[in-house]
Amino acid sequence: MEQAIELAGFFAAHAVWCVSEGEALVPMLAHLDRSGVRSMSRLVANRLEEGVEEGKRQLEADAYDRACAVLVYDGYITLESGKTDALFIDIRAYGAPGSSATMVVPYRHRQSTRGFAVHRPKLLEYAGMDSPDYQTWADAFFRGVDSHQQGAAIWNEASDPSL
Repeated sequence: MEQAIELAGFFAAHAVWCVSEGEALVPMLAHLDRSGVRSMSRLVANRLEEGVEEGKRQLEADAYDRACAVLVYDGYITLESGKTDALFIDIRAYGAPGSSATMVVPYRHRQSTRGFAVHRPKLLEYAGMDSPDYQTWADAFFRGVDSHQQGAAIWNEASDPSL
């Protein structure tokens, strides 16, 4: 699962780079094949929700002999502070046993009077394992973030740990 979490960090940083200028994020499905080759496709559809649904179908199918896969899409989450924009990250590791997790990275749009901000990632759910090693997962996630040059620079500049 650590490899999948690192892949999630890389594509979360890519998504931060995309939304930092205010553009709508087209859902992205990324995967790492069993030989270590990383690839990504954008799920273009008439409606963003259709792209997300197609991505979820592909995550469940494991049709490409992948080691792991990540679906990243834009949405909203309600936190104690209220409703906010967020990048949702559905993560799958396809080994035996398979495992999954869903993370969210809340953010604030550039159009806000306070400007663009990226908040702390949050683990929403996980399955297929007794208990995650949170420190190992955090290290792997931020290794992935840091490996995306443009996304990491924006993430670090706009980091706001208040949420």
